[in-house]
Amino acid sequence: MKALLAVRALLPGRQDYTLLPRTWKGDLVAGVTVGIVALPLALAFGVSSGAGAASGLITAVIAGVIAAVFGGSNIQVSGPTGAMVVVLGPVIAAHGLGALAAVSVLAGVIVVAAGLLKLGRVVTLLPWPVIEGFTVGIAVIIFLQQVPAAFGAKPGPSSNAAISAIQAIQAISTVSPASVLAPVAVVALVAVIMVASPRIHPRIPGSLIAIIIATVAAQFLDLPVTRIGALPGSLPAPMMPSLDLATITALAASAGTIAALAAIESLLSARVGASISDTGPYDADRELLGQGLASIASGFFGGMPATGAIARTAVNIRSGGRTRLAAITHALVLLAVVYLATGPVSRIPLAALAGVLMVTATRMVSLKTLRSVIGSTRADTVVFFITALITVSFDLIEAVEIGIAVAAFFALRALVRSSGVHREEIPGPVREGDEHIAVFRLDGALFFAAAERVLERVSAIRNVDVVIIRMSQLQILDATGARTITDIVQALERRGITVLIKGIQERHLRLVTQVGVLDSLRHHKHLFTELTPAVEHARSHVARAASARTARNPGKKPQPVQTQATLQTPTLKED
Repeated sequence: MKALLAVRALLPGRQDYTLLPRTWKGDLVAGVTVGIVALPLALAFGVSSGAGAASGLITAVIAGVIAAVFGGSNIQVSGPTGAMVVVLGPVIAAHGLGALAAVSVLAGVIVVAAGLLKLGRVVTLLPWPVIEGFTVGIAVIIFLQQVPAAFGAKPGPSSNAAISAIQAIQAISTVSPASVLAPVAVVALVAVIMVASPRIHPRIPGSLIAIIIATVAAQFLDLPVTRIGALPGSLPAPMMPSLDLATITALAASAGTIAALAAIESLLSARVGASISDTGPYDADRELLGQGLASIASGFFGGMPATGAIARTAVNIRSGGRTRLAAITHALVLLAVVYLATGPVSRIPLAALAGVLMVTATRMVSLKTLRSVIGSTRADTVVFFITALITVSFDLIEAVEIGIAVAAFFALRALVRSSGVHREEIPGPVREGDEHIAVFRLDGALFFAAAERVLERVSAIRNVDVVIIRMSQLQILDATGARTITDIVQALERRGITVLIKGIQERHLRLVTQVGVLDSLRHHKHLFTELTPAVEHARSHVARAASARTARNPGKKPQPVQTQATLQTPTLKED
């Protein structure tokens, strides 16, 4: 019963449209606006991935509707994105265009499973420098992928975007100057229009206007530039892709990478959208379910895997979108293009789409954000640059994994540095024999990375009869840390030093009992909740030890009582 209720909570309901009676006009306007903005991007991402412009357009239509209805965000706009293009391009190059539908469906199934398993909140574990480094790396790859089209050359044989761009530039010498200058001029025209349009009016769809002007100019001047080519005049009939064992085995790793990327990008986009709008929080698990279903449906129609798109979601919010109707309308606008405008769209130069993506990639990198990351801490700066470099040089998912690992290393190091053991003065007036009592306070975290140093420092104490270990300030304790305390007690007791423990927190009590800390004490009365009784008990042990020493050495003079000022109470803490 609980499982059914959990699944029901992930499905659409009337509550998704409670604001619709008041917001439908704004949603329709926002949807049309986003559709206009999304058209050139859908075409460009389709071409850049190797799947073709039609595939990008189909993805924006099919995935846009499914994700809007089944997703966990009221204002998320989904479709083909730059990050997905970066991952999908090598897959198509390696396995052919026929693998597109299969990998889309497989990746979608994985994302759906992640939603059903309620893994949506995992994305909150990603450190900010990793996210920003990942974003910068993707932006660089997208820009480099457009270099061949910008110069009218074919992409190089390498699967690495940087190397492929260099190979394409080297091949330019074999073509005529006109074949190079014409696409470069188209890219420059598109870039100028896109940069200038927001300064004229922030709501002008600069990319669409740039595409229209560039297409008209290329057609009127008969420029030698490659065009998109013929597009289907309707949506293709859905088809189930071939998913035999051999296909699944060959595409499993790629599907896993695409699914991970789709989940990360979609949840990040939804989180950003929720933070800049007043439409309420998003449901992370439902968002995964919706995005997974969107990729599956897109694969059936020959489209690409889909993700939430941060830029289009932001346009939706700025344009007044408040409910799912806006994202649905955006998809319907693109559907109208499929049925009514494939002729003009087929004449768009590929160089114009390259220009759109080059400007889009540049806008993905925020100088303000870069300064914030680089100006934060040295560790965060290192994590940022490592993630960005690996993203560009190797693999996106590996970049995230390594970025998280490096961030975890620095976090662990900081945690170790914040941990320590301090030798404290005994509170109150000094009494005879107090110099034979050592009070140690454990601070911060005692875990596997800090345990050995604590063991060495406390076990090295000399010339004392009693050691009091204060644990009330210990915030984090793992099994290794608890075992270290056991080792400390046993090592000191073997040397004849009595160990008293004070202030074990209730949340740590089960662990220290299970590991054997309490059993290692000489007597069960050596466990205290307050420091004063522990000190008095320690003084009684010191007095008995002093009497025993006097009995063994009756002619030896007693040592003078040290004052609080002369007591050596060094603080033992990691620098």
